Amino acid sequence: MRHLIDIMDLSVAEIEDMIAVATDIVEHPEKYREACKYKKLATLFFEPSTRTRLSFEAAMLELGGQVLGFSEASSSSASKGESVSDTAAIVSGYADIIAMRHPKEGAPRVAAAKSDVPIINAGDGGHYHPTQTLTDLFTIRREKGSFENLTVGLCGDLKFGRTVHSLIAAMSRYSGINFVLISPPELKVPSYVKSKYIKEKGIPYRQTTSLDECIGDLDVLYMTRVQKERFFNEEDYLRLRDSYILTPEKMKMAKDDMIVLHPLPRVNEIATEVDDDPRAAYFRQAKNGKFIRMALILKLLEVGNEN
Repeated sequence: MRHLIDIMDLSVAEIEDMIAVATDIVEHPEKYREACKYKKLATLFFEPSTRTRLSFEAAMLELGGQVLGFSEASSSSASKGESVSDTAAIVSGYADIIAMRHPKEGAPRVAAAKSDVPIINAGDGGHYHPTQTLTDLFTIRREKGSFENLTVGLCGDLKFGRTVHSLIAAMSRYSGINFVLISPPELKVPSYVKSKYIKEKGIPYRQTTSLDECIGDLDVLYMTRVQKERFFNEEDYLRLRDSYILTPEKMKMAKDDMIVLHPLPRVNEIATEVDDDPRAAYFRQAKNGKFIRMALILKLLEVGNEN
């Protein structure tokens, strides 16, 4: 039995296999319509979500399976004091696979220790978000054709952004990668992420507070929102929330084939006028999340396509 807690739980070869399956699902969805018939996915979301939760549910339904679960902690026994490990032990008796989001770092790993079925980390605090990273990787492959020799700019909240941490880890395994880390000083990438996945691997990088000065060098621009829910001080949030706003004017400075990604939801960091730019890939990215999560469910349930 496999769990997915951290994107590094998957080898490069396994990610390639899932990208191949997800691509086949896009091209031949009819082959997979009953792949998970009689299987159940439980979505245990102790924290709000739109794309991640609904894409997991859509993924399981399109595989012919069923879905149960909850979308907020207040509607579960967590509101009565039940522990994460007890919840996982109970729910693993009702479902074949569990997707869990939790505000506390490490909660899915705790759940995995007590679960009898695979646990998928759907985001744990400011820690990791491996299925968003699979979505990002699938999108980059579809848009750029390769993971190698890319200059990747990560912009906004790089301190609390779990999607950023997971993407840096994943991309660090490919050759020719350059990172540009764009943030206010208060929201820089945590030192442990930078040390483990950039410095120790000798990957070229630079840190800057200016998007304008580097946007022309980027092949991928990964925008993030400043996350109000991660701040203890509202004054700090209000001061930093509009640090970077991507506008059509800024897009004029970018390469013709640069792509813009965003894990969403956005607040003010990408002007809506950018949506019409063909380089704006974030809505395509969100749709891709369903297909790659279908491939992940198939892998963890060890379900093969019999057709």
